[in-house]
Amino acid sequence: MKMKIIKTVTFLALVLISVSACNTEKKGDSSNEANTGTAEITFNELEYNFGKITEGEKVACIFKYRNTGDGDLIINTATTSCGCTVPRFDNKPIKPGNEGSMEVVFDSSHREGVQTKTITVRSNARVKVVVLRIIAEVIKE
Repeated sequence: MKMKIIKTVTFLALVLISVSACNTEKKGDSSNEANTGTAEITFNELEYNFGKITEGEKVACIFKYRNTGDGDLIINTATTSCGCTVPRFDNKPIKPGNEGSMEVVFDSSHREGVQTKTITVRSNARVKVVVLRIIAEVIKE
């Protein structure tokens, strides 16, 4: 009986040690530990109109934004509604008060008429998703 109690106590002690060793909490990387504020992304414009362009032409615009919050801003992704539209951006943190930009290139090949494309920007800002829009009227020659 005494041996059974010792085995049970030993087993319970091992379980407690295992459970406490597994209690790991992810603290985040060191670059964000000091950053306790909230980022805010503010775009100068949410829409850009290229006007009339010729079919086959590649055109580009730049969407400028500012971090108006008090924490670092990180753009995680920018996805488009069509493969003919390509966003380019820097995913380095933008400090509070600083600016960044996103270039959007539209390829009008095999397109005709009014084209409206969206760019969905996801970030760590308070408002996690912002949708940008480009418009072009593609004219066939």
